[in-house]
Amino acid sequence: MAASLVFRLHDRGPELVREVLLERGWEEYNEGEREEEDWNLYWRGSSFQTSQYHNLLPWQRLNHHPKTVGITRKDCLARNLRRMKATFGSALYDFSPTTFILPNDYTCFLAEYNRLRLARGTSVYWIVKPVDLSRGRGIFIFEDIKDLVYDCSVVIQRYISSSLLISGYKFDLRIYVCVKSFHPLTVYIHQEGLVRFATEKFNLSSLHNLYAHLTNTSINKFGPFYKTEKGRVGRGCKWTMSKFRHFLHSQQINELLLWQRINNIVTLTLLAIATSVPSCPNCVELFGFDILIDAKFKPWLLEVNYSPALTLDCQADISVKKKLVSDVIDMMNYTLTDSLRDGAYRKHRYKQPCFKAIHPSAPVLSTLNHQKKKRGNKGSHTQILPLLKTSHQSEKTKRGKLKQRDLEANYQRCLPPVELSKIREARCRIINTSAIKLHTNQTPNPILGQDSRTNESALNRQSRQPLVSYLMNNGSLYRSDVTNHDNTETEAERQCSGETDVSSLIPDTQESEEAFTRPAASWKLPNIYSTKPVRITAEKTTGNGQHIPPVKVGDFIRTFPFNRATLKASQHELDIRTVLQEIQSLTGQLVLGKGHKMKSRREEKVTADKDADTDFDSLLWGPKDPPLISQCFKST
Repeated sequence: MAASLVFRLHDRGPELVREVLLERGWEEYNEGEREEEDWNLYWRGSSFQTSQYHNLLPWQRLNHHPKTVGITRKDCLARNLRRMKATFGSALYDFSPTTFILPNDYTCFLAEYNRLRLARGTSVYWIVKPVDLSRGRGIFIFEDIKDLVYDCSVVIQRYISSSLLISGYKFDLRIYVCVKSFHPLTVYIHQEGLVRFATEKFNLSSLHNLYAHLTNTSINKFGPFYKTEKGRVGRGCKWTMSKFRHFLHSQQINELLLWQRINNIVTLTLLAIATSVPSCPNCVELFGFDILIDAKFKPWLLEVNYSPALTLDCQADISVKKKLVSDVIDMMNYTLTDSLRDGAYRKHRYKQPCFKAIHPSAPVLSTLNHQKKKRGNKGSHTQILPLLKTSHQSEKTKRGKLKQRDLEANYQRCLPPVELSKIREARCRIINTSAIKLHTNQTPNPILGQDSRTNESALNRQSRQPLVSYLMNNGSLYRSDVTNHDNTETEAERQCSGETDVSSLIPDTQESEEAFTRPAASWKLPNIYSTKPVRITAEKTTGNGQHIPPVKVGDFIRTFPFNRATLKASQHELDIRTVLQEIQSLTGQLVLGKGHKMKSRREEKVTADKDADTDFDSLLWGPKDPPLISQCFKST
């Protein structure tokens, strides 16, 4: 019987993830009962260490990509958007308020403050945010510079004082974005999201009233008017995105253009770090984009949350977040069982005191270590096979009646399920190449890294991974489409216990990027499914062999790539200029309402290509029943 899927949660949370996974038939990882790598999904609110990415096995997933701090930390986001604006122009990157990082940019801020104070007749307001705090802590608004007081690194932004109000209350949108892959860039946005309200009416005469100016739930749920009726807002401080769509229908605006502009903000922000994030196809990342809409229905990016809150404070949270987590799990394309992990870690379901599973690698390691000390770390390839045989015989003597085929069967438990002949062939190859190098320390381990453990577990892991690669290359394993403490409303806080952010451990060099890169398309992993994946739209392939990721996964809609040109531009080295041209073209079509007459030259060329025998389906994100972009253009 195949093993159930196993999940790990860091610091026992978030509880919602546990609830969803248990309902889906998963089992929670127990350190005392399972091997260290005997799990399928590791979910945590903080960042993973570099070694955890390097040590990933084919059946394992992490809920964070490495090096995404470039947009999830406020000062890094400001720097990257400033760089993109300088490189590609302010016409595209005009969705972020004027931002300064203090204390470094204090002189520039002072010059801008004085310029605006002299040039404008109306008041100009500024909002100050600590760069690495969440849940609205440390935020304040000021008009006069004498009120600017700070004792840590902060970002200071031009405060959007003309925000769109509903019944006099300020609000923003929490947009959930799932990045399935950075190489090639593959982005999905969830149809459902949250609308977060302030609990007191917006008033610029009371800048110190956080209940009127901040929309963080962690602040407003303690406000005096949280449970009272507030005009159209009602009780509490949250709406679902569906309820917000009903509000938009009553306004005389181009709703499709608003959704597309929000979509553009997501894509353009991710482009700022896409080329610097190492390729790690075993990862799926959920971001929370906070979007503010002003009185002219222009969307603004406030910040990007590293681990969006998954706590359930109200009915809106329950209806949105539970489905959201379930769809993220579907994005990983798991089913109820995992034959690959089961073949590598087959365990007896019930441990009996009189039974102990045999692990053939242990006597081999013991003999190798003894031989290593005796011969001064010298060995030859021809000595390894006799060592295996000797260790087998020793084990047989200890057990009395244990036969050779029983030992072979136990050895096979530690490997993916393949033919016995391939196991023997691969085992010899692994021992000849990996085991000696690891124990003699002649060659650094490119997978585990210099700071990784080199004990028995490390050798077992080192011997398994080349075998998986060998079997993948020889066609024994198929491939299939696979690719926050979540009490926060913004980016997850770094652990005070000394956990290091992965971005600080990975230098921006080609070597570090190669360490993460896998020799396959980034949404491809070895086939670990025993049944047909659920709730996943079947993957398509273009006429020239390019793989098209599913257009929809649950309520997640693929927003990038959105046509053949962007698919091609993201296949190998990301062509940002081409992507920006296609975004401008698509947005221009929605503005003018003449999309069917304004196809880009690239799309016309691909359409005329005889090999392009399949249409590139792409949905317009935002509307309740999202139409195909092509149909939307024709209808306008």
